[in-house]
Amino acid sequence: MLVAEALTVGHRPDRPIVRDVDLRVAPGEIIGVTGESGSGKTTLARTLAGLLTPTAGRVTVDGKSPRQARGEIAMVFQSPRTATNPQFTLAQIIAEPARIRRTPTPDLTALAGTVGLTPDLLTRRPHALSDGQLQRACLARALAQNPRYLILDEPTAMLDAATTATIIHLVASRAAQHTGVLLISHDTPLLEVACTRIATVHAGTLTPHEVSPR
Repeated sequence: MLVAEALTVGHRPDRPIVRDVDLRVAPGEIIGVTGESGSGKTTLARTLAGLLTPTAGRVTVDGKSPRQARGEIAMVFQSPRTATNPQFTLAQIIAEPARIRRTPTPDLTALAGTVGLTPDLLTRRPHALSDGQLQRACLARALAQNPRYLILDEPTAMLDAATTATIIHLVASRAAQHTGVLLISHDTPLLEVACTRIATVHAGTLTPHEVSPR
């Protein structure tokens, strides 16, 4: 289970961005998080992924620290332009985790097809791709890691309705294979359809919704 306990994060102790948050994501669950821009959603996501160090509290991944569990959490960032190397081809972007870990290269054509990208796009670089295509490549890169937990920060913000439906179906399929998912979105109706539970971040604090959508 991915667990945050009394989690507080911030550059200044007197002005935390995230404060005293408790959150649990079990394998097979899709947990939705919504809230206004600047409320602390992305900071929470980055801390759960082990990219930021808490000021107080802790994060554990199946009882281990995020550092010990490296590779078990994959994150899709809100801005694909800043999350990819502009010199890499699409194929290199998707295969990057395998290269870093020196593991076998996954079937890139199959991964691209899974997220709705055609094989001819694999040789292109980010400048020749739309934001939506690049975001789908980032999702393929995350899935290539076969993570136990998947953190998605506004993954469908740059996608049309049809592609959004495809991606959410794919995320649900991963959850059915016992991947725990944290899905951050401003689209509350989307979260109500896709998620097991939903919580709202406001001024850095997390409040569960009273009604579970499923």
